Amino acid sequence: METNTTTFGEFLQRKREESKITLRKLAERLGFSAPFLSDVEKGRRNPPDLAKLEQIADILSLSTEDKQTMFDLAGKKRESVAPDLPEYIMSRQYVAAALRTARDLDAGEEEWQRFIQELQERKGQ
Repeated sequence: METNTTTFGEFLQRKREESKITLRKLAERLGFSAPFLSDVEKGRRNPPDLAKLEQIADILSLSTEDKQTMFDLAGKKRESVAPDLPEYIMSRQYVAAALRTARDLDAGEEEWQRFIQELQERKGQ
């Protein structure tokens, strides 16, 4: 995961440059203008919607971890939940209930890490 000081725009610019894709070329492939994408990278505009973020991940061949980081940074920039999560949360009442319970009990990082680890162990079975 990226450091807390990394912004969505900084992340996007770095990954684009690592992929050796110009801003103009990426904008063209996304159907954006270069000035618009430049504004996104400079933090003057919000990240695009989930479909365009998925397209960015494909174009830049992001790893699963980088893709999740991108979603998290997009949500942070928008002061919202990462854009890949609302549909999952909204379509499963028990997820919203679990989040509210964790919030009400002020569940800490250690408790969430144990929960994540337990789910990952089940996945490995």
